[in-house]
This record gives sequence, C-alpha cells and structure tokens, in this order.
Amino acid sequence: MLAVRLAPWLAVLLQHVPHAVAACSRESLLAAAEKYVELQASGKLDLTTLSAAATVAYKENNANHDIKTGVLSQGLKVSYNRSTADPVACASYTELVALTPKPYVIATQITHNATDMSVTLIDTIAATTGALRFDAATTLKYFQAEDWSTLPAEKRPSRELLRNTIDAYLDMWTNATAIDAIPFGTPCERVEGSARVSPCTGGAPRGGSKQPNNMRRYVIDEVVGSADVLCQFSAVGAIPDSHEVRIEGGKVRYVHTITLSAPK
Repeated sequence: MLAVRLAPWLAVLLQHVPHAVAACSRESLLAAAEKYVELQASGKLDLTTLSAAATVAYKENNANHDIKTGVLSQGLKVSYNRSTADPVACASYTELVALTPKPYVIATQITHNATDMSVTLIDTIAATTGALRFDAATTLKYFQAEDWSTLPAEKRPSRELLRNTIDAYLDMWTNATAIDAIPFGTPCERVEGSARVSPCTGGAPRGGSKQPNNMRRYVIDEVVGSADVLCQFSAVGAIPDSHEVRIEGGKVRYVHTITLSAPK
C-alpha cells in the first residue's frame, strides 16, 4: 500500500486535541474529518512539508494512489459535506459534493491509529463525469433535502443491525433472499447520482450475479444511524463503489450510492 508522510494539518490537529479526547472519540474523529474537508477545498498538498512523525496510506477508487496526483490535491469548491464517526473502528466517513472547478461526488473513509489518533489510511471513492448516473448538481439537490441529524437515543439502531443491513443490501445481487432481511421503511429514498428512487425497493435485485460485492470497508455510526461501506461492486464488474444506509427507528430511511461506471 502506498504510504506518504502525515500531512501538517493532521499533526497540528493532534497537538490541539486534549489527551482524554484523542483516544478515538466521536469529537476527535469528526474534527479530523472537518480538517480533511478543508484540505480538499484548498488543494494545497505540499509533500515537502509533511511531518516525519508518521505515515499515511492513500487509496483512490480501490487502488493505491499517489496522493500528489489524486483528487485530494485538487482545490474543489465544496458545496456539501457530511461526516460520520465510528469510534469502534477508529474511522470516519465523509460524503462531499463539489460543482466547480470540476464536478465531483466523493466518499472518503479516514482510518486512525486508536492509540495516538494518527491517520493510517485515507480511502476515497471519487465519482466525476462519466460515473454511473453522474450529475453532481442533481445529487447536491437531493442530499440537501435530507435530514441526517443526530438521532434521539430511542431511535438509534444497534451496530449489529447497521452492519447486517448494509451487508444484506450489498448481498442482494447474489442472494435472492437478502432483500427480505433489510428493514425498509416507509418512506425510504435511494439516491444514485441523478436518480432518486422511492420506495427504496424499486428496481432492487433478487440474486442472479455470481460474483459477490467484495473488498468491503465499514464505518458504522449508531448516533446518526449510518453504515457506510466502500467496496468493489463485483456483481456487475470491478467497479469502485460506496453504499450507505441511514436507519431511523429500526427502518431504512435513506440509501446513498456513489458508483463509478461499469467497464466496457
């Protein structure tokens, strides 16, 4: 896996996080995610000034990638961003949309060392023109209309339910009965780029593919009812993909997919 030195903004962040908070809390994970969004907006990635204290691996679209030429090195005007935190995995998930200077819908998981909160991996799925049903302006409109606020305690799903639901969702392409294990709510909306589908079961598969969707990496946040998986969508091709569900009161309310185009 390609490694680069830890960026200065993360080193500075860790210096200002109280020791009691730094042990992989929601606050520290979300603070680092906010710094990531700021970095994506600036596009200022000067590797000559990176800290020698630690290293960070960088993946883009399921492949090891040079951070100097990746999407993180581009200055994007971020029109929307939302982050979740998983203290158990010591990781965060950020979804962002940019319209200029180039349109992107980006899904990024950031994994930390649980002991000192140093970043070990930045893992990004970056969809742009040519990706599945891509239209960043339309996606932005859909995202902005949704409510992903913190859930009251009585409506928060368990970690087990979130993990089982997102796994069952990704298994629908290979398992004819997987859809029956998903607690779809009413209403439930699915956003796939420029397409919004309601109910979420509209067009859902019931098996048929031989290759399971694999390379699954999870960020699960019970507080906002979110489970995100970055994966390879092998059921229809080796396609980089992010799938996220939001569960409210035990039922799926939203599904987001960020998927690159299928190979021709």
